[in-house]
Amino acid sequence: MKLALRPALLSAVLVLAPLAFPQQPAPRPITIDDYFQIHPVHDPQLSPDAKWLLYTVTTAQLKEDKNEDRIWMISTAGGDSTPLTIEGVSSSHPRWSPDGKFIAFLSERAESKTQVWLLNRQGGEAQRLSDTPQDVDDFAWSPDGRRLVLVLRDASPEELEAAKEAKLKDHAAEAKEKKKTAKPWVIDRLQFKFDEIGYLDRRRTHLYLFDLASKSVTQITSGDFDDSEPAWSPDGRLLAFTSNRSKPDPDLNYNSDIWVVAADNSDKGTHLTQVTTNAGADSSPAWSPDGKWIAYVTQLDPHLFDYATKHLALVPAAGGEPSVLTRFLDRNVTEPRFSPDGKSVYFIADDDGTQQLCQLPASFAAGNFTMGNFVCTIHDRLMVNDYSLAKTGDLVAQIATIDRPDELFSTSAGKLNQLTHTNDALMSQLKLTHGEYVHFKSKDGTVISGYLYKPLDYVPGKKYPTILRPHGGPVWAYYAEFDHLPQLYAANGYAVLFPNPRGSTGYGEKHAKAIYADWGNKDFQDDMAMVDYAIEQGIADPEKLGVGGWSYGGISTDFIIAQTTRFKAAISGAGSALFVSDYGHDQYQKDYELELGHPWENKAAWERVSPFYKVANITTPALFMGGDIDWNVPILGGEQMFQALKRLGRPTELVVYPGEYHEFKTPSHIKDRLERYLAWYGHYVKGDSAPPTPPPAKSGE
Repeated sequence: MKLALRPALLSAVLVLAPLAFPQQPAPRPITIDDYFQIHPVHDPQLSPDAKWLLYTVTTAQLKEDKNEDRIWMISTAGGDSTPLTIEGVSSSHPRWSPDGKFIAFLSERAESKTQVWLLNRQGGEAQRLSDTPQDVDDFAWSPDGRRLVLVLRDASPEELEAAKEAKLKDHAAEAKEKKKTAKPWVIDRLQFKFDEIGYLDRRRTHLYLFDLASKSVTQITSGDFDDSEPAWSPDGRLLAFTSNRSKPDPDLNYNSDIWVVAADNSDKGTHLTQVTTNAGADSSPAWSPDGKWIAYVTQLDPHLFDYATKHLALVPAAGGEPSVLTRFLDRNVTEPRFSPDGKSVYFIADDDGTQQLCQLPASFAAGNFTMGNFVCTIHDRLMVNDYSLAKTGDLVAQIATIDRPDELFSTSAGKLNQLTHTNDALMSQLKLTHGEYVHFKSKDGTVISGYLYKPLDYVPGKKYPTILRPHGGPVWAYYAEFDHLPQLYAANGYAVLFPNPRGSTGYGEKHAKAIYADWGNKDFQDDMAMVDYAIEQGIADPEKLGVGGWSYGGISTDFIIAQTTRFKAAISGAGSALFVSDYGHDQYQKDYELELGHPWENKAAWERVSPFYKVANITTPALFMGGDIDWNVPILGGEQMFQALKRLGRPTELVVYPGEYHEFKTPSHIKDRLERYLAWYGHYVKGDSAPPTPPPAKSGE
């Protein structure tokens, strides 16, 4: 069932008010360097009295070749923003103390480890709170403001030794330790690798209690399990958290449950209450104000894992029969939070290429949940990426649109009022193309949607070179949010196609699971249907087509060029085409086993979905890219495709970026990648005389 979320069905609908900018010079086309001038705004945090708003701004510093987060504060009444943390070091995850007088946040500062720091809201220098041998991954204030719950990964022997030496101030020993040869990894876990971590041992993440007065740290959960997402009960006595503690081995499945432990627990979590027992993933616990209920996100079919719809559910805090509240939606739900009066639950719903902020009014009587009218508090063709809800009932949302990066908005009298203006000055300088949300029919008649970006110089009746950009996931989607890449392509004369084929979220579980164990079939047909649509509309030049994507978008690119010769150029980023070689090499062995079975038992299924076996059909000039330490989709897949095409004498190239995981972080590498995109398509799609490989950057650039 498709949920349209039409305004006529909703109440309290808020729409984005037009943005006004001062007089500016004539706008110009976007450039590669503009990517580094866009500053993502995220993690909004309202003060308890809702008068102040904290948030984080990320800056990609091309010259220094690093990224930096800073914490800012602004009055919700309006006015200028104030930076609270210094330049030169990243600070993130700001959280108000319950009385609103202090701000705790995470930062490395001058230390080698990420720790919790404390800042007086009225100003002054930040003071370090925690001093653990390992990084602090997460934290949350207790309701009385006297304690924090910390999420820490078990310290390694090296971290413990370094901490001991630091306390002894034995700098010579510390220097000697740094010169030691790295020790081998000794691994006995089934899940033994993960991107951005690398090889996994038996060290796990657990909950610890930090007392602000004594600065003492007490471990309150333990075992061969990972614990995360701690949430304090309103009275501060209990902590709910998420953990996969299934037997005989949590590495065998994607199960997770909601658990509750006493905050003053002294036996490291020996006595826990298991609140949910669903075989699928349960996560994101949120307490009701009276402490009797826990709202959470649940996936009901463990065999579908990522393809399964994420529903909003409610369960008694002491355990019992859960109620799944959003079966009627058939849409993914995230970020559940109770309203301050406990009468409704807020959540973000993924629908039809957007994300909306919605709520379900509720009443609690004799343990029964009664659902009232479904409401979307913020609804439009936009993207609600996060929100903050104060005890006063005031709400601030982090919102992006197709034409504007994320900014923060408050709600008042049925309108969205923009509070932050971090990117307004830059955006007012740029001439952009508007991504149009379009619908078209696939080969079998299924209606598919996607975003179409016309070239910046578009003239009706003229045909343009066109780039098809399959998305990653595959369980993901393109949304009504600003994206630098299609704007860059459009500024360089291309039409750009962002389809949401079967496998995408936001269209129901049936749409998402249509490609289960059948990759590169229906999604290929849907992607190609958008190309045909753009040609029928007189926009795309059928003789000047390019294709390229990242992650599953790279995998889709391999599928596409192995099945058709319609494209003049392809760029496969972090892709894979011979999946049996990834089994035991990447982090997805559970996914493979659930969808395809064991490769030694179900060889035919593995070969059917591997485009590598059709590599001889490929004539499209293909560029393969990836990071050398990506364990999500390792560079192995690109290397294999490059090697095969090179052996076949086809035009191809391989670019490997050192020190990069699946999601690139180094600004100079991101710039290099964008330059290569334009050069490759420019040469093979447009027919530019320039070589497809840009010259290496000069020293100092």
